[in-house]
Amino acid sequence: MNPTPPISDRPIRLYFLGSGDIGVATLETLTRAAAVRVIGVGTQPDRPSGRHQRLHATAIAVAAGRHGLPVDKPASVNAPEFIERLHGLGPDVILVVSFGQILKPPLLGAAPFGCLNIHASLLPRHRGAAPVHAAILAGDAETGVTLMQMDAGVDTGPVYRAAREPLTGRETTPDLEQRLGRLAARHAVEWVLGVCRDGWQASPQSAGASYARKVRKDDARVDWRLPAAVIERQIRAYLPWPRCWFMLAGDAGERRIQVVAATVVPDAGAPGGVLRADNDGWVVACGGQSLRLDRVIPEGRGEMPAADFLRGTRVGPGGGAVK
Repeated sequence: MNPTPPISDRPIRLYFLGSGDIGVATLETLTRAAAVRVIGVGTQPDRPSGRHQRLHATAIAVAAGRHGLPVDKPASVNAPEFIERLHGLGPDVILVVSFGQILKPPLLGAAPFGCLNIHASLLPRHRGAAPVHAAILAGDAETGVTLMQMDAGVDTGPVYRAAREPLTGRETTPDLEQRLGRLAARHAVEWVLGVCRDGWQASPQSAGASYARKVRKDDARVDWRLPAAVIERQIRAYLPWPRCWFMLAGDAGERRIQVVAATVVPDAGAPGGVLRADNDGWVVACGGQSLRLDRVIPEGRGEMPAADFLRGTRVGPGGGAVK
């Protein structure tokens, strides 16, 4: 049982830790709640990104700025100076949403109600750094968000509540992140008050945990030996990064082709073989069924329908071959 007495006579003093877009809706909801006072926001330091590698603030830092909230950008949230700053602020609870750093025990104990985490899966399924990608890659019928009490493990802490979200099988990672972000925001105030005011008790996670490791750049190279359904899920999961790709070999050498959208079709053939490349579509055989490539990004060019690319490029027998 949590020995901290419930807070009933004042707003909950909350410190928010987050970095990704998925946490923006929750932060904004909390700033509007009369029963919660957001006393500060911690996020990852500005990082270089884009073609010119200019420094950019996280989505959470930008959102906090819109609301006039003080923002910390520690290189490490486990540094003694940052933990000392938290003690000085005096939060009742720390809420973590897609932050991106491991929290060690001194930080986990820096507030009376500890650190709560809203995780973007139905724990214990898809613990780890990439739960949204993992739900799409696995072809899950549903996913959701889970409120847990953080401990020293990776998403292993006891669970307070979960909210479910059905999946259609057409989601991309950005789409699903937006939906789960809105779902978390709808429950955030109720969940924080439930723990800090109503005395909710968390329950240990059930058996059957799975782990969603961090996505790597190499994950996105298309392996045509896999079933078409698996590759199609990878295409949706790896948007906008690292984005699935393959090499197209031709007389002018090899070109990298990124795939933005594709459809599973029943055609069969040797994996990697081009079954059709004409006005009716660009179809490549896989380890089971085939994929019709719908939208692509050829190396050095912008996104386009695959049919537009084929009008200027010979693909298939006598032309370019996929690798």
